[in-house]
Amino acid sequence: MVAVDNSVPRIKLAFSTLGCADLELDEALALAARHGLDAIEIRALGGTIDLVSYFTERFGSPSGLARALAPSPVKVCAFNTSLRIVGATSQAKEEFLRYLPWAEAAGIKSLRVFDGGESGDAGELAEALETLQWWRETARREGFGAEMVVETHDCLVRLDPIARFLEAAPDCALLWDTHHTWRKGGHDLLETWKLVRNNTRHLHVKDSISQPGPKLPYSYVLPGSGEFPMAALRSALAADGYAGVMSLEWEKLWHAELPSLDLALQAARQNRWWPHE
Repeated sequence: MVAVDNSVPRIKLAFSTLGCADLELDEALALAARHGLDAIEIRALGGTIDLVSYFTERFGSPSGLARALAPSPVKVCAFNTSLRIVGATSQAKEEFLRYLPWAEAAGIKSLRVFDGGESGDAGELAEALETLQWWRETARREGFGAEMVVETHDCLVRLDPIARFLEAAPDCALLWDTHHTWRKGGHDLLETWKLVRNNTRHLHVKDSISQPGPKLPYSYVLPGSGEFPMAALRSALAADGYAGVMSLEWEKLWHAELPSLDLALQAARQNRWWPHE
């Protein structure tokens, strides 16, 4: 048997429950365990993205959720909220804060939010910074341990807005959607990584081909069967010792025509798409 050097930084492999939105929490955790993954990020469960209502109905209280998660070898690496930091309304902020008792009780350290916006211009940047400041003040006042992690999803799929944002908020944690900056933003992965590597805590990965699909100008395909340059990404992450989360975001909730998440995870393994395989 070859000894494993646990001192070497290791990427934590995960999936988003966007790919298995109909499953219950225990079923999603079991799916991840069957595929040897470290974690899941929760976006939808039981057919809904209203996670707070789901948790309340199934577990009664934040402590009930914590007890349900405790025995699992698979961890929850993030709650994925719907807040957009550009244009965040008071109601949207209140909806975001509903996650906090559950995150704090269960020890969830990352709360995903979207960037929002379209251009990343000065006005949108000011709105984003205002939301981040609101969160810092709220977290400090309430003693929250969770971190707001901003996904490169809307205006931050392009390098110029990312650079302006990080110059203004150099300590902001990012969830880098590698596919979106590559496919939607049109940027080389290595160029983007150089810009975001000091802030990235979490990655989304997926694969696609240039052929238009039912809803998009490209089509998602099983991991390893498309055009996404995963080998280049893996090399760049390994060179910098990245040890955060890499999560397969299989968007079946939004694209019902996709195969099951189970098949996508099988493909990722069979095509040696994941790191450390």
